[in-house]
Amino acid sequence: MPSLRLVTLNLWNQQGPLERRMALCAQQLAALSPDVIALQEVRQSAAVPNQAATLASALGMRHAFGVAGHWGDGDEGLALLSRHPIASQDLRELPHATEKERRICLHARLETPSGPLDAYTVHLNYRGTHGQIREDQIVAAEAFMRETPDVRLPKVLMGDFNARPDSDEIRWLCGLRSVGGRRVFFQDAWAHVHPLSPGWTWAKANAYTDTMAWLERDRRIDYIFVGAPNLDGSGAVLDCRVVLDVPDGEGVLPSDHYGVYAEISAP
Repeated sequence: MPSLRLVTLNLWNQQGPLERRMALCAQQLAALSPDVIALQEVRQSAAVPNQAATLASALGMRHAFGVAGHWGDGDEGLALLSRHPIASQDLRELPHATEKERRICLHARLETPSGPLDAYTVHLNYRGTHGQIREDQIVAAEAFMRETPDVRLPKVLMGDFNARPDSDEIRWLCGLRSVGGRRVFFQDAWAHVHPLSPGWTWAKANAYTDTMAWLERDRRIDYIFVGAPNLDGSGAVLDCRVVLDVPDGEGVLPSDHYGVYAEISAP
């Protein structure tokens, strides 16, 4: 059955060794042959050309980029890379934005061989005490998604949610609780394929997480969510894996996060 391959990765902005990390990203992403890539912590500055544009060029893909905030001499934001034409893009600021921490949801409509696909990416607040903030941000992102009329292929929401699977904010996305008297439903691709496996993406095994060792590690905080599948089989989750987790010969990894890969049916 025809399918679409999706990947999400927090790119860890310009942290070193940047050139080797970017080369590993390009190499390991190329091996996955993705149709869509969601990237978080994408940096552009005087010293660092837009990382999404760099990867898109290396992979022969198109890209959409949205600025979330400014620091130093440049910007940081979100990006969506696509093997297929990008028909449109837009973004929405999420609740609880401050001068130092602004979160957005980036949307791109992609013209795939199976029809239009609406892809979204987010990067939510990261502190353990920010559960209510993340819930408000997820609810706002889902409301933004509803502004675009549904098409045959279900919408996909990818990114760094900074929340465990058993958190209230993630459980709401999976249809396991109500917020404000309302429920939604998205397939958690990893849980669909590996219901009993942890699937950590922020892990002690990745030495780059040592720089933020005060945060709880060995957690699954990066996700690919897919809307409900259709009767024709479109949107069914076929596969999901933790990826971009292989170091080179000297222990360099693509990022401080591992990535997530999912394949969904697109007849």
